[in-house]
Amino acid sequence: MSNSLKINEMFETIQGEGSFTGVPAIFIRLQGCPVGCPWCDTKHTWEVDPEREHAAQQVLSKSEPDDSWFSDNAEGLLQLFVSQGYKARHVVITGGEPAMYDLRLLTSVLIDAGYSVQIETSGTFEILVHDKTWVTLSPKVNMQGGYEILDQALARADEIKHPVAMAKHIDELDTLLAREATNPGAQVFLQPISQQKRATDLAVATCIERNWRLSLQTHKYIGIE
Repeated sequence: MSNSLKINEMFETIQGEGSFTGVPAIFIRLQGCPVGCPWCDTKHTWEVDPEREHAAQQVLSKSEPDDSWFSDNAEGLLQLFVSQGYKARHVVITGGEPAMYDLRLLTSVLIDAGYSVQIETSGTFEILVHDKTWVTLSPKVNMQGGYEILDQALARADEIKHPVAMAKHIDELDTLLAREATNPGAQVFLQPISQQKRATDLAVATCIERNWRLSLQTHKYIGIE
């Protein structure tokens, strides 16, 4: 399995979404994503431009998000945790689309070092992680990239955090939950897209009706990364 990862950014903050809302976390954002969500707030992670590879410290010190990235392996990232002075013991691997990478080695190294690990994925690539990794599936249905939600991702999901803006998104989620492969024990969250009032009202009403959970992007409300 490959141990080479392309990292767009890495930082320590508070997890703002889903089951781990409020938990101090180290975010590892990987470069590359072909899914093409129109509302994506990290479009700078989509393309992997070899000319945008830089040294780790240059990427880690950038003041604004951009498409620059550095390459490192699992052991190197652990060393960076120390040199950056990170205190959090929960790691969130995101992107981009992190499941484009084989993450079994990275997640194993982190878990062996005493970290809890979470991956946030669209469900459009096979999820290759340590068995103890918490899988947050944020399914991206009918996006411009043309990728389908995989049965393997639905079966592996510990939580399904579905972005919603209108009623058709609830219908899409119902279709996914009805698939035989879907983990029946997965926690279900609705997350309003772009903090829109209409989307929030729809999510709140549906969560009450279905006994699902509401996920707000808390970090955006309180103005942190």
